[in-house]
Amino acid sequence: MTTPVCTGASRAVAASAVHRRYPSFSSYVRARGPVLLRTARSLTANPSDAEDLLQTALTKTYVAWERIEDHRALDGYVRRALVNTRTSQWRKRKVDEFACEELPEREAAPAPDPAERQSLHDAMWRAVLKLPDRQRAMVVLRYYEDLSEVQTAEVLGVSVGTVKSAVSRALRKLREDPELSPVR
Repeated sequence: MTTPVCTGASRAVAASAVHRRYPSFSSYVRARGPVLLRTARSLTANPSDAEDLLQTALTKTYVAWERIEDHRALDGYVRRALVNTRTSQWRKRKVDEFACEELPEREAAPAPDPAERQSLHDAMWRAVLKLPDRQRAMVVLRYYEDLSEVQTAEVLGVSVGTVKSAVSRALRKLREDPELSPVR
């Protein structure tokens, strides 16, 4: 389907016909056009799309010109036409979908080997058991029981700073444990 394109002569004829039929519409567009164009530009990202949007809204306004009772509220009418037109364009936007013979399946991540996982779990517990009692208690409460530093401090009856420093030392010892080196 082709869209007819107005030439300069036919545009002038169309403009004069509009001017003769509704001279107040022509003067309104000349006076308020730049302000309405700024509104249209705020609704679209592309200046060309904003011009098209304004043209469509003004066409709707022209068609309803005789029905508009209060011409002092024309800006609101045209702004509402701009917003409604933009919303309709957004809803009707084309989404490109392409059919293909095979669905693109994601490759499944290989499941961890249960034996390796159990081996790591055992190595971690052996390393935690090597920690001094107080550090071990803090690490277990913080990371296995998922308590906050404040909650851990309350359970053990120590300050939050003590929990922070003891857990920091314990984690450093766990990082240095030779049994856990394959994990790093």
